[in-house]
Amino acid sequence: MIKKLVVIGLLGTKLDHVSRRKDRWQQWRPTVAACQQPDLLVDRLELLFDRKSTSLADRVAADIESVSPETAVKLHSLVMEDPWDFEDVYATLYSFARDYPFDTDREEYLIHITTGSHVSQICLFLLTESRHFPGCLLQTSPSGRQRGHSDPAGMHRIIDLDLSRYDQLAKRFQQEHRESQSFLKAGIETRDDDFNALIQRIEQVTLATTAPILLTGPTGAGKTQLAKRIFQLKRNRGLVAGDLVEVNCATIRGDQAMSTLFGHKKGAFTGATSDRPGLLKAADGGVLFLDEIGELGLDEQAMLLRAIEEKRFLSVGSDDATASDFQLIAGTNRDLLAEVAAGTFREDLLTRINLWTFTLPGLADRRDDIDPNLDFELARFAESAGRKVSMNRESRKRFLAFAADPSTPWRGNFRDLNAAVTRMATLASGGRIGIDQVDEEIARLRRNWGIGHDGAGAREVADSHAVLAGVLQPDQIDAIDHFDRVQLAEVIRVCRRSKSLSAAGRSLFQVSRLAKQRPNDADRLRKYLQKFGLNWDAVSAARGAR
Repeated sequence: MIKKLVVIGLLGTKLDHVSRRKDRWQQWRPTVAACQQPDLLVDRLELLFDRKSTSLADRVAADIESVSPETAVKLHSLVMEDPWDFEDVYATLYSFARDYPFDTDREEYLIHITTGSHVSQICLFLLTESRHFPGCLLQTSPSGRQRGHSDPAGMHRIIDLDLSRYDQLAKRFQQEHRESQSFLKAGIETRDDDFNALIQRIEQVTLATTAPILLTGPTGAGKTQLAKRIFQLKRNRGLVAGDLVEVNCATIRGDQAMSTLFGHKKGAFTGATSDRPGLLKAADGGVLFLDEIGELGLDEQAMLLRAIEEKRFLSVGSDDATASDFQLIAGTNRDLLAEVAAGTFREDLLTRINLWTFTLPGLADRRDDIDPNLDFELARFAESAGRKVSMNRESRKRFLAFAADPSTPWRGNFRDLNAAVTRMATLASGGRIGIDQVDEEIARLRRNWGIGHDGAGAREVADSHAVLAGVLQPDQIDAIDHFDRVQLAEVIRVCRRSKSLSAAGRSLFQVSRLAKQRPNDADRLRKYLQKFGLNWDAVSAARGAR
């Protein structure tokens, strides 16, 4: 079925003006010209006009009937008090689009954006991009060769806002997104699929909204650094003009917290010898990062809620509200839902800041990313110390084997990794970290964490028999050698701590996989389990068991 072509456009009070001279038919008038294109058969024109221009709309409709009798013209009188008022114009056009009976199965729509005020053209563009007008843009113009009165039809161009059809533009946008995500990851080529998906969503939200963002996760997971990069990405894109104001809420208490955050007036309390604007005011036009927001008292939480919702707050000792428009990024390692249940955190504040919540995993949950982060930490050391330090192959292999071992807790997360690299690099002789430095550092970390050489003590290790009893029958266990029982039990523990068969395989074959060009860890693990009549579903069913 051939679809009918429908053009929707605004009457141009100047460009569509009808001259009373005899040569008026030689004038280029965009609305009339849209119906004169030889390769554009317009079945219907939906002409929108301000009620003050009714007579002009009637004359244009009559002229279209003369030059294009196959085009039916429908006139729509709109009420726009000020054609340069964006809110008024957008609301009027939005209402028209919402009420119009679009039939995309039978009709094709072109939105004519040549006429009307610049504000009207922008609104039509936005409403078409958002698919409130389900069509393409139509742009008409005088002929490039004959701009006088000799070519009344002029030229036209159809613009499809579906950017996926424009390969070069699509590639450019994809590249821009990749660069933004890499920036948020400090340029580290992370390998953990879940973490990469998390960063992709954070990048999307960062560029699309000024709503509060809540970053949760254990201490040392990188919340502060990510908050700084979120701000810098917004600044690079021109989305914020103000500064990043950062405060650790665990360092402020009582009156000091109120004064630090919201400011105070001179004489508000003993020692208030001058006015203080406060950090919320300093963040006006920028980003406020409240790290460890769960440490705030209930009074500060109430004040913060008002500041987020109303963009206004009262300084200590002031009767006049202070205005500040900022985006909030909050960080915490606490379970705020549990804090609400305990009565130490306001439920209404959590609801307000919980719109976009992102939980950063600890280093122990991102063991695939230890390798690239090791390079990142070495580069950071070189920048701060002014000298480059590397690791020989054997040293790197030994450290990564220890770092990726499931029994290595990494309790301080990336802070532990940074400290470990800093110590090894500082002690490296000749700018190269050797086996001695690695072994010394591994022993130091184990002592710091209070664990033995084999990792025992990081957590209570379940009895091998109890682990096997969860997946095998007693007679099956009895048929397995003691050596194999210990090995199989540890394999099952690793599987239960891993997110996938592949992730478990990478942990178990961390060393041997480096010697293979195309390691297939999942297949190796699958075959190992099959020897005992097991599969991934069976051993990972009780993921939280130990």
